[in-house]
Amino acid sequence: MIEQFLDGLKYDKDGLIPGVVQDADNGDVLMVAYMNKDAVRETLTSGRACFWSRSRQTFWIKGETSGNIQKVKEVYVDCDKDCFVIKVEQTGAACHEGYRSCFFRKVDSEGNTTIVLKKLMDSY
Repeated sequence: MIEQFLDGLKYDKDGLIPGVVQDADNGDVLMVAYMNKDAVRETLTSGRACFWSRSRQTFWIKGETSGNIQKVKEVYVDCDKDCFVIKVEQTGAACHEGYRSCFFRKVDSEGNTTIVLKKLMDSY
């Protein structure tokens, strides 16, 4: 059954689908990452957020090396079946720069940025 679902998804030309990761408790957007078929399967079956690293060209389980895991609570697929929202229980920083969310820079109308979150840890 899961293979039929996975085959019905609309992957991009590189075989990837974006996943928007949200805090399950408060709805904060923590990060956006890409998933290939194996990462989607593993996320759905293991209960841990898994992705495909475009820069390293490898599969990765969020928190595998940093300890900042994402326990999956709910997964939603959009109407076109080409994007996911993954609601998680986040442990520690979601961002590789040490912030709870990757979206820690607020941008004003002139393009100026301000850091609006406190860093949780040094980069990992």
